[in-house]
Amino acid sequence: MDKELYDFVAKRADILSKSAASKQDTREVAEAWKQAVAADPSESAFDAATNALLDFLSGRMLGIDDVIAFAQGPAIHLLGEEAAGQMLAAQLQRKAEGAKYCNCEAHAAAGELLSKFGRIEL
Repeated sequence: MDKELYDFVAKRADILSKSAASKQDTREVAEAWKQAVAADPSESAFDAATNALLDFLSGRMLGIDDVIAFAQGPAIHLLGEEAAGQMLAAQLQRKAEGAKYCNCEAHAAAGELLSKFGRIEL
């Protein structure tokens, strides 16, 4: 097995399994990946566990327009006007620069995985 690829996936699975930005089901799937490759370090087990993780993550990326909508609405009540305004400005700037997805810790890790394996284009 390619150690660089293993380390790449392992680092992002660890982020997904621990991040406060991850939903519970995402944490569980990332933890399942970690347990599967720990139990069977073979390349075929790595491939199967990685494909299961990627299949789960596919289609779950939060688009930049959704982040902007959040900043314009619910974030005002959750974070306050000033913080929501800062979030909105940052996300509008990211969109202008070509960003397609949320840049929180969990989505960044998921996006890097999906991109590495050709499932999305960042």
